[in-house]
Amino acid sequence: MQQWAEIRRRVLNGEISKRAARAEYDIHWETLQKILTHSEPPGYRRAKPRVSKLEPFLPVIHEILKSDKKAHPKQRHSAKRILERLKTEHGFQGGITIVQQAVRDWKQKSREVFLPLSHPPGEAQVDYGFADVWLGGELTKVALFVMTLPYSDAIFMQAFPRECTESFLEGHRRAFDFFGGVPNRISYDNSKIAVARIIGNRERKVTMEFLRLKSHFLFEDHFCLVRRPNEKGHVEHLLDFARKNYLVPVPRVDALKTLNQELVQNCQDDLKRQLRGKPSSKQVLLTEEQSSMLPIPQQAFDTHRLAQANANSLSLIRFDSNSYSVPTKYAYRQITIMATVDEVRLSFEDQLIARHQRHWGREQSFFDPVHYLGLLERKPGGFDHARPLEQWELPVCFGILRRRMEADLNHLGTREFIKVLRLLECHSLVNLKHAVEYALDIGAGSADAIRLILEYQQESPVTLFCLEGRPHLKLVQVAQTDVSAYQSLLLGG
Repeated sequence: MQQWAEIRRRVLNGEISKRAARAEYDIHWETLQKILTHSEPPGYRRAKPRVSKLEPFLPVIHEILKSDKKAHPKQRHSAKRILERLKTEHGFQGGITIVQQAVRDWKQKSREVFLPLSHPPGEAQVDYGFADVWLGGELTKVALFVMTLPYSDAIFMQAFPRECTESFLEGHRRAFDFFGGVPNRISYDNSKIAVARIIGNRERKVTMEFLRLKSHFLFEDHFCLVRRPNEKGHVEHLLDFARKNYLVPVPRVDALKTLNQELVQNCQDDLKRQLRGKPSSKQVLLTEEQSSMLPIPQQAFDTHRLAQANANSLSLIRFDSNSYSVPTKYAYRQITIMATVDEVRLSFEDQLIARHQRHWGREQSFFDPVHYLGLLERKPGGFDHARPLEQWELPVCFGILRRRMEADLNHLGTREFIKVLRLLECHSLVNLKHAVEYALDIGAGSADAIRLILEYQQESPVTLFCLEGRPHLKLVQVAQTDVSAYQSLLLGG
């Protein structure tokens, strides 16, 4: 390049002639003409375009790659497989290199280009992700609920046992509390939790639980086009960020409650960051954004899912592949199920009849022993073999009471002991334990006696009215009643 510039300068400035330049620099006449024409070397230029031997086969390759878009990602053609098909089906004689280049060129041209979007304050995006967590010493996959605010770049994340209606509703409630307001507009994908049916490009028939959520918090929804997650790319990006920064290495916790507390703290600490191109920190921007958000309703939102099922002959209700017990008198009845992330509440008509801790396993049965005591009173012979009572650990005093009752009443002792246990239908185990211990001390050995002791222990003591600080009441004088005055009533006076 240095010699090129020197030749141009000397010849074009008239310092030497073209003939002298050819002799001095030992170059061809055509080369000199090229130097004088171009300010820099133009590079090698092919006189005729090169025709690749792959050219006739390019439509076949493009058709294969287009059809691959509808196939499973793990069942799409590689360049090697395309080459094998070209040789077998079309008689191609080339090698793998030009096929690989053709595949790369096609994919490069077919890559989608996206438009940068502006995000006004008060808008949010929601998505779910998944991660592994050591939960109680067992490696468990959890669902990550994430809500982000693109304007302030704030993020909120919570872990739940599963992606379901209950976690979806609970995640929204916690996110609104964290952000200090309700976004005006929230973008979603087309999850079955929120969308019952896709009607058109943008029209959606939403589920009843999602309608209940919208009706309570009054936000507007926006659903992405099918297979267009880029429409909520902000939450997709921050989900990956949070998973890599908050859940690496794999957390070890005893309960999800502990993990969620740590995630809230991580999200709170993240508000201190100031991103490139932002005028201030996330916390300052979030404070500004809160003025554009809806207020959180004063009435609390119940994040439950409603369902109905019939209790079977074993007084069990099946919900979410698990079975939960109800009192035996409700067997064969239709029961209303109200399920949250933490518990399952069972109601008959307008009465709450049972509460259970929510379990996320599969095909398991969970019993409340108290539910079966009424049936056992009629069938005391099954007391020692009843499955609901297998893991029931009662205080030691109950075992002593049962042995005394069976020794005093023979075969009727078990039924009498069950009557004592049935007091748990109205009283706590702690209070009943104190009553049983007192009964053993005084030698009372019947269910009726223990019931009286229990009721007596729970009675509030009578308190006397104190005159201290009430001097005006001390002046009141109540005369003593003359009982003989009532004798006149008997005499007709």
